[in-house]
This record gives sequence, C-alpha cells and structure tokens, in this order.
Amino acid sequence: MLRLTFLGTSGAMPTAARNLSGLSVRHVREHYLFDCGEGTQRQMIRYGTGFDVTAICFTHFHADHYIGAIGFVRTLSMLGRGRPLDVYGPAPARPFLDNLLLRGTDPLSFEVRIHEVMPGDAIRRDGSTLVPWATEHRITSVGWALHEDARPGRFHPDRAREAGVPEGEAWGELQRGRPVTLPDGRVVLPEGIVDPPRRGRRVAITGDTRPCQATVEAARGVDLLVHECTFGDGEADRAIETTHSTAREAGRMARGARVARLVLTHLSTRYDADPSPLFSQATEEFPGAVEVARDGMVIEMPYPE
Repeated sequence: MLRLTFLGTSGAMPTAARNLSGLSVRHVREHYLFDCGEGTQRQMIRYGTGFDVTAICFTHFHADHYIGAIGFVRTLSMLGRGRPLDVYGPAPARPFLDNLLLRGTDPLSFEVRIHEVMPGDAIRRDGSTLVPWATEHRITSVGWALHEDARPGRFHPDRAREAGVPEGEAWGELQRGRPVTLPDGRVVLPEGIVDPPRRGRRVAITGDTRPCQATVEAARGVDLLVHECTFGDGEADRAIETTHSTAREAGRMARGARVARLVLTHLSTRYDADPSPLFSQATEEFPGAVEVARDGMVIEMPYPE
C-alpha cells in the first residue's frame, strides 16, 4: 500500500473548503504526516486516515504547517498511546519542537523522539528511506522524498522446475536471491529464474518553496511530485516576494525533473473556488498528468510496472 490523503490544501489561511497544510501518507506499516497545520486531526477524523501515525515530517516551522501538532499529540496521549512517535524537521527542530510538544502542563503517555535533519540525510524507515532536501523559503525549509525499497524480481516457477528445483523452501531461497544446492550436488543460481529487482515507488513533497534546482534533482523521475502552487501568473511578483511558487513554475519543475505525475497544493484563497487557472498554467509547462489537490483527495500509488 502507498496511499496519500490530502488533509489540507490551502495556503496560509484556511477556507470553508480547504484546511491548512497536512498530508497523510500510508506505506506498508508506516503512517506519515507531512506537516500538521491547525485542524489536521479533525481532517484525519473526517477522511478516515486513523491516528496511528508513526512519524511527523515537517517541511518548516511557519505556523500554518505545525500548529496542529500541539493538539494532535495531546489527543494521542489522552487516547493512551504507548508507542514512541518520531518527529523530523529542519533546524531549529530540536529546541523548537521540544518547547512546542513537550512542555505542556501534563506529561505525555508516550515518547516523542525529535530528530533535527539536514538535507541529504537518509532516514531508514520500514520499507523505505525518507530523504529531506533543501528548498528555498523565507526560513530554513526542506522538501521530503520517499524512496520505497526495491522489490524482488519476478519469480518464474516454470524455470525453477526445469532446473530441477523442488517446490518449497528452495524456491523461497531463490526468491530471496540466494543459490540453492540440490540433492545431486548441483548449485542453482537465482539468475535466470528470478528477474532483476524491481525499483520501488518514489514520491517527492516540496512544502513551501521557490522553484529551485534542488527540487529538480530530488524529484528526478519520481512517480509523483506534490508541489506547492500558491499563486498564478498574475501574482508572479508576489510569489517572489513571499518565496512561494506559481503553478506555472511548479509545472516547469515537474518537466525538468521528468516526473510521471504532478499534484498542485497550497493554494491561495483567491483560487479556492476555482483552481482551473492554476491547472491550465501548470499544464502549459508540463503537458502530462496534472491535478489540483482538494481536501479529502486520495491517491493510491500503483507499482511502476
């Protein structure tokens, strides 16, 4: 499973239809939150993501991206959570999150493990690696890439039988890439019976940023790029002033990175009711698969093949 649920797709201000930044990503036994704006836990209830979050990954520490975490961790504690929660973010994550999450009047029922990350860190999780990269915003900020582990290649039972390999544990050894020794002393290698490993799925999430080469490199060839698009063409100067991106610039990033799919999020309130101009402008630059996210939108990511 690799499922994305958009919990908040508005910019710095919520609207009746769009909450502040929050993205739920479920992968195998992990449940990540990328940013946690005000009202995120209510959105999680509304859209049925569950509260079994294993890690929160912040892109930066502007209030519209983190303020919801205060109430969320307190709710988890009231529910009696016992397992630790990992929280990741760029500097000053350690002192900032320590004050934000751990200095309440009542102790939490679980451990919050705060990790301050640097661009390029490789954070091993269950079945994937999370990699932050440096984005360009008014304060220190990162984007997040999820690289799923490679999967074993396709196993060919007919070839195993032709090689005289009996069904059972020996087949399992070949599927795990290990040679097997038959009763007659012959050694059968997995090559030719098991195809080469298949690459895992890859997702990149920018957070707030100006278009930058680091995003192109981090998102190169990903299956899905989630890129902010606070503004349209008419607010290009405002985008520069506030260090955000336009939809057209997001399309250029997707084209430069040769991604398979682009999803636009973090919309200014002026596009709340009608985001079609953003869609059109991004599509002019990236005539591939483009969508404008909405709160509650779910994306199920298939395997590349």
